[in-house]
Amino acid sequence: MILIVDSGSTKSDWILLNNSEKTHFYTIGLNPYFHDESTVYSAIFENNELFAIRKDINQVYFYGAGCSSPELNQIISNGLQSVFINAEIQVDHDLCACAYATYEGEPSISCIIGTGSNSCYYDGITVSEEVPALGYVLGDEGSGTYFGKQLVSNYLYHKLPKNIEKALSSQPECSKAEIIDRVYKQENANVYLASFMHFIIDFKDEAYIQEMIYNGFKHFLQIHVCCYPNYLNVKVHFVGSIAQLFQSELEKACGDLNIKIGRIIQKPIDGLVDYHQNLSAIV
Repeated sequence: MILIVDSGSTKSDWILLNNSEKTHFYTIGLNPYFHDESTVYSAIFENNELFAIRKDINQVYFYGAGCSSPELNQIISNGLQSVFINAEIQVDHDLCACAYATYEGEPSISCIIGTGSNSCYYDGITVSEEVPALGYVLGDEGSGTYFGKQLVSNYLYHKLPKNIEKALSSQPECSKAEIIDRVYKQENANVYLASFMHFIIDFKDEAYIQEMIYNGFKHFLQIHVCCYPNYLNVKVHFVGSIAQLFQSELEKACGDLNIKIGRIIQKPIDGLVDYHQNLSAIV
């Protein structure tokens, strides 16, 4: 049995391949920047069906946010190995998942725009980055965390349109004290900030929100796509919930920068399964 995992900062999609059968599982997102080996174990333990088959798994392919160095990957690998004791574990960056899932047989740029954001170039052999991902404090342009941070700060500065400010102020968890505590004193501030996307989605037809999303996407493209020398000559693919939810704003931003859009998909997991099945057929 083979497990293929795509893990963002918010949640993880797991697919079990057992001959021709596919079974889906879900856990919290597992990011080595925020989670240790015991958290990996606990997340799987809490999914009874997944934990029950742990000894039957012989291969695990895990692609995750934050899995960008051997040291960070080892945290996830050790946690997985403590559960799947009979399995060979392979941990790689979520950018690889993005590249493999969107590849159409020709060199392209693949982008993640979900809770966080990033980009890579894939020529069919090598996945490479031109600029680094700096995380939600310094980077993550165009992401759920990025927009959540803008919404919250403008809310506290009283710079939001009155109807949006009223909607936030009616929620007890939106007090200044609560926001400051969650952002500066508690864990997973990036996921907390991204959770404000549901307010943004509620008001996605408002001109203020549309402009904010457009400007954020354009900022992302200017940093993470225009950095590639041949960005005007290849397709640019997008993976992630934010890219899909605000596709019209993304298309406008790409059009204004003469960027050719390829695929826009919410989750790369199905493409990853196809990639590994094709790889197995070749081998």
